[in-house]
Amino acid sequence: MFRRPLTMMQTKGYVFDYGGTLDTGGCHWGKKIWHAYQRENVPVSWEQFREAYIFAERYLGSHRVIQPEHSFRQLLQIKLQLELQLLRENGYWTTTEDLCEETCGRLLHTLYDEVMVSTAYSREVLTKLASEVPMVLVSNFYGNMPVVLREFGFDGLFQRVIESSVVGIRKPDPRIFQMGVEALGLQSGEVTVVGDSIEKDIMPAHSIGCRTVWLKGEGWNDLPVDESVADCTITDLRELTETC
Repeated sequence: MFRRPLTMMQTKGYVFDYGGTLDTGGCHWGKKIWHAYQRENVPVSWEQFREAYIFAERYLGSHRVIQPEHSFRQLLQIKLQLELQLLRENGYWTTTEDLCEETCGRLLHTLYDEVMVSTAYSREVLTKLASEVPMVLVSNFYGNMPVVLREFGFDGLFQRVIESSVVGIRKPDPRIFQMGVEALGLQSGEVTVVGDSIEKDIMPAHSIGCRTVWLKGEGWNDLPVDESVADCTITDLRELTETC
């Protein structure tokens, strides 16, 4: 694992990603849901699930289904319903509507409980960091980020929340990270960006001169990535207070 010395990683402010970083500890949401499918013995292949997952993500990105008042639990339920509906409609999973609804409920319960644990852990780390330096959140999300942050106790920790659906810019566009830097009132070289995606977080942040910390977890696929672009690689957010 690559790490630069602490003296090279001193920062005056942090920009954090949310999804896959603060709520799953580095695990891509696609893989997290897939593992839940496996535990529930949903009889579909990885390729079939992947198709359903991508469909649900794109559908929610292009349709105003998620409302500003929706909680994360509601958001997750809608995602799961869209996925399972597609799996049934395409004939990948031949089951009754009742069994499908029961399975959706169990998936939702399990995944939400896991997120409660992950966010509690992240909140503990971020609370310590927030007492030392200012922080901003930059996320590709659906317009309900403030509600989700309150839901998991992150409200009050960030100076500003920059949400793609609100500002009209999505990662990996570097401009959304530049907005984060400006919100901190700092120079890019004084800011450290923390995220789980090399492509969507680390590379664009690096391109505007920010320091970067890659939270390395289970990715969407097994394709190799250029880890050297990250100034620091961690597998646990707590390492931010110890090594980066």
